[in-house]
Amino acid sequence: MSVARRELLGFATAGLLAYAADLAVFGCLRGPAGLDPVTAKSVSFVAGCTVAYLGNARGTYRRARPGGPRPYAVFVAVNLAGALVQLLCIVVSHYGLGLTSQCADTVSGSGIGMALATVLRFWGTRTLVFPAEGRVGSWTG
Repeated sequence: MSVARRELLGFATAGLLAYAADLAVFGCLRGPAGLDPVTAKSVSFVAGCTVAYLGNARGTYRRARPGGPRPYAVFVAVNLAGALVQLLCIVVSHYGLGLTSQCADTVSGSGIGMALATVLRFWGTRTLVFPAEGRVGSWTG
């Protein structure tokens, strides 16, 4: 398998595991724990970021150690930027274009917004968090 394919598959796998962790933590905190949705989502976002970071650090970008607080902070910032892209897509669609149905909000935020945010997250993760130097079998093309 090419290094590029391995990197893309690793990133996708870490992302899916992070999504599952985010969803599970949110469900537990919102349901049985009875927390408000903003607090529950904030905690689940951090849990998801942590799972994605560790998956990328140990798997996708092959680091022996995750790298300490600085790369993690940059990773969280990249993921927050991705979340803002998704929110911006909803704002433009809902308020700017007047597409106010639940379907339109879902398409703009979870479809178009998620696609754009994923590209941003992939670029930010491989460029800012885990730069090519020091990686085992890095893909630089």
